[in-house]
Amino acid sequence: MKKLLTLALIASGLSLNNLVIAQTNPTPPPMPPQATEFYTPVPPKITPGAQNNLPPSDAIVLFDGSSLNNFVSAKDGSSPAEWKIENGELVVVRGKGDIQSKLPFGDAQYHVEWSAPTEIVGEGQGRGNSGFFLMGMYEVQILDSYESKTYTNGQAGSIYKQYPPLVNPLRAPGEWNYYDIIFKAPRFDKNGVLTSPATVTVLINGVVVQNNVILRGPTEYIGIPNYEAHAEELPIKLQDHGNPVRFRNIWVRPL
Repeated sequence: MKKLLTLALIASGLSLNNLVIAQTNPTPPPMPPQATEFYTPVPPKITPGAQNNLPPSDAIVLFDGSSLNNFVSAKDGSSPAEWKIENGELVVVRGKGDIQSKLPFGDAQYHVEWSAPTEIVGEGQGRGNSGFFLMGMYEVQILDSYESKTYTNGQAGSIYKQYPPLVNPLRAPGEWNYYDIIFKAPRFDKNGVLTSPATVTVLINGVVVQNNVILRGPTEYIGIPNYEAHAEELPIKLQDHGNPVRFRNIWVRPL
């Protein structure tokens, strides 16, 4: 009997202690939904293009088919670009060299459309070859690899010599391919040490082919890429690889 009484008193004491603790530390009230809502900053209103490939109202249009005023020769960064415009399309002129934008860019969304020559000349890297160079040094490959064989980290949509595309969604020569690129530029500290590498996402014709990949450094044809400190913004570059690749509708949205 004494044992049962003792157990009852202990149980009663535990209940009292729990009640005291509950009163000392009351259960917080449920969080209202407003506690996780904010109303500023308000995203700026822009107007999208009439079609998804056309520039929105906040884009910087580099080529709309009318002129080469936004580009210069990459040989010296100041001479006029010597490619030609045919039917509102920008055409690579063999031997005239790469061209680059007058404006520099860093973090940005890019849109560029290109078409490989219908006259099939060469194979592999010699067929419909050009390149879109972010900051003039990080290449997203442009190549007629619709049915042509080449090394996979050199075909269209590759981060040249670094990452092959996840899939090959190219259209046939003479048809237009749409590149949408989201680029985050690398960061360097005051001593020129890399603190954050560049990253890039690429869509071809609406299909993801590079998913936020981390660049190992600038594009190198031979050797291993290594970062060297550079400006926060630099011009983009289009490559003259000797093939009459066509471009249209090139625009940028700095991020």
